[in-house]
Amino acid sequence: MEAADFSGYATKAGLKCSDGRTITSEAFKHMDGMTVPLVWQHGHNDPKNVLGHAVLKALKDGMYAYGFFNDTDQGNNARKLVQHKDVKWMSIFANQLVEKSKQVLHGEICEVSLVIKGANPGALIDFVAIRHADGNVELFEDEAVIYTGLEFEHSDEFQDDEEDDEELEHADPNTMTIQDIYDSLTDVQKNVVHYLIGAAVEGPGDSVAQSAIDEDAKEEETAEGDLAHSQEGTTVSRNVFDQTDQDKQSTEGKHVLSHDAIKGLFESAAKRGSMKLAVQDYCLAHNINDVDILFPDAKNVMNTPEWDKRRTEWVAGVLGKTRHTPFTRIKSIVADLTLEVARARGYVKGNLKKEEFFGLVKRTTGPTTVYKKQKLDRDDILDITDFDVVAWMKGEMRLMLEEELARAILIGDGRAVDDDDKIKDPVGAADGNGIRSIVNDDDLYTAKVYVNLDDASSNYLELVDAIIRTRRLYKGTGLPCMYTTETVISNFLTLRDSEQKRMYRNIEELATELRVSDIVAVEVMEDETDLLAILVNLQDYNIGTDQGGEVSLFDDFDLDYNQFKYLIETRVSGALVKIRSALAYFKTGGSDVLATPTEPAFVANVITVPTITGVTYKRADTDATVTTGSPITLNNTTLTELTIYAVPATGYFFENNVDDQWTFTFEA
Repeated sequence: MEAADFSGYATKAGLKCSDGRTITSEAFKHMDGMTVPLVWQHGHNDPKNVLGHAVLKALKDGMYAYGFFNDTDQGNNARKLVQHKDVKWMSIFANQLVEKSKQVLHGEICEVSLVIKGANPGALIDFVAIRHADGNVELFEDEAVIYTGLEFEHSDEFQDDEEDDEELEHADPNTMTIQDIYDSLTDVQKNVVHYLIGAAVEGPGDSVAQSAIDEDAKEEETAEGDLAHSQEGTTVSRNVFDQTDQDKQSTEGKHVLSHDAIKGLFESAAKRGSMKLAVQDYCLAHNINDVDILFPDAKNVMNTPEWDKRRTEWVAGVLGKTRHTPFTRIKSIVADLTLEVARARGYVKGNLKKEEFFGLVKRTTGPTTVYKKQKLDRDDILDITDFDVVAWMKGEMRLMLEEELARAILIGDGRAVDDDDKIKDPVGAADGNGIRSIVNDDDLYTAKVYVNLDDASSNYLELVDAIIRTRRLYKGTGLPCMYTTETVISNFLTLRDSEQKRMYRNIEELATELRVSDIVAVEVMEDETDLLAILVNLQDYNIGTDQGGEVSLFDDFDLDYNQFKYLIETRVSGALVKIRSALAYFKTGGSDVLATPTEPAFVANVITVPTITGVTYKRADTDATVTTGSPITLNNTTLTELTIYAVPATGYFFENNVDDQWTFTFEA
């Protein structure tokens, strides 16, 4: 290679930058021997800024650059600046950067620049930012200017690496320091050294390792009692721990790691409880550098602590699919057109035309407040520098708040009624405020279906049949979505036919069979042991929030306790607004027997209940049991209308809670 005008490290491997990033030794290794432009202060927009070129060389501790100036006015001027040491620093511009866990793993060096130190104090990775006319700043994280903060060598100070290697190869080992020998090792050789040290630090209790050390020591012990190591016929009477002054290299004055020193290391490790600390103390006492290379600190794989949490992929789907209104007072009015008297009628000339009759049912749902509160000591915020602990904690608060809202919508929050922290569920409450859980909602809005899966002859085909059979009860919008558990899904997908072939190859086939838009696993439903599935189109569920009541984050500082306090809060209401827009499927006891109620007879305004095994009939106005064979007569004064409902007797169950009540109206 012709003599370069100057040379130096373009990047330094393992050098930690001010923002916490570190360039790895492999990042630019593939560019060994390549030539890139040499420019002034990264001036890409003017050809006059090109001063010459730089040849890159990959070394084990970084990328080295040899600079050659052009015979131009700019090049000659730059050569003089370098010769007079007016400019002593350089940096690189790189793109296509690949980073993982603050480690830059790959990149392409586009050019090398001479720079003024004032622009780059110390190691720094400065990502490229473009400021637009509208004030927005666009940051390109795969393009950066990388400074090392190291001075380069001038032409009169430069020696070629090959000459350095040759000089090191023929150097007198008795005049070399331990650091010189260690720095001369290749990465592979260093790994061997690290392995040997690691084997030694397994502990004084490792009798095999200790015996091996003692045996080797006996074989190689010299007449003076020193440990001597031989390589290619040359005896080097020093070891990795030897660090004496270079002017005291005689046999009498040199320091070696003797048997007593090894024994002392193990005794120190036993006292301190750590071989690492014992070796560190020994190295510090003998001026040995780079001890951290032998005992590197553990590094986080992730930038932030990982959460041990339930699976929450379903949460965004639940909150995103619901209907949202800018008010919290939700009212729904239902007109019952299923009664016989609500039907359209035929007309016979001369007869009286009768008025249509239907009943109106309405309900109102008001808001409730849901919150999550956290605090952090200011000292902890300052001490935790590996990641932004405040942003991380705010993300956790938002995540948990949204999960709780989604849980309350589907199944309720699960806390006891008298728990002060319970999210209010207005089902059965007098004021009607809160978030109405779908699974606990009134029978008019959520139809309940029961399946016996625990008897000896049952399998999950019965649940498939029940969902298909009771689909007629669904009156919601479009196709419903099925929310269930991983346990139920796995039981579906492991069903086999008579030839032992899987009946459903994937969830999509199962969804098509059940006539649902999707099947979503909800981990919190595992807490409801009898709940099998919920079918609902969440477009029929309304979430209301007044202006100012949407999700808001507040923070405050407590001077007395030196703490930052954070609160995330929302005030919402929630309810199904369409009748029978949801189906909830439950598992019954294994010994329960299916019973099917039959509609009572209604002839000439007289109601007569039948006798059905496992079925008990009651009056809705008094909840009194109706005795079989005791007819009830309606009249046009005191009893114009009556609802009869059926309940299963002990040890029995009904398939659903829809086909179990009937309303009768007096007919003149």
